Amino acid sequence: MSPLAAISNTYAPRFAEFAFEPAFTAAVDQHVAELRDRLSAPAPGLVPHPPHREVLADYALGFLDALAELDWREPVGHDYAVCRLTAITWLVSRHDLLTEPAP
Repeated sequence: MSPLAAISNTYAPRFAEFAFEPAFTAAVDQHVAELRDRLSAPAPGLVPHPPHREVLADYALGFLDALAELDWREPVGHDYAVCRLTAITWLVSRHDLLTEPAP
């Protein structure tokens, strides 16, 4: 399973929390913006380009490796890592990055 699929399977259920956790929603939104700035080329206008699947996957693998080195365990609430992983999942979902492009 790809790292993006594994992260999405784990963190997509957190989207339900957006309805009753506005602070979590805002934090994830900030992480999405930071990931877009970090991983995508600037786009003219107001609509940012979607991240490249391979670039986001490489970033996700590095982030997961760093969490493993820290022996991180998912908390009950929302910490930096949960927000970042949920933001990765949101980008994957929003831009349909798990679907293979047509040849």
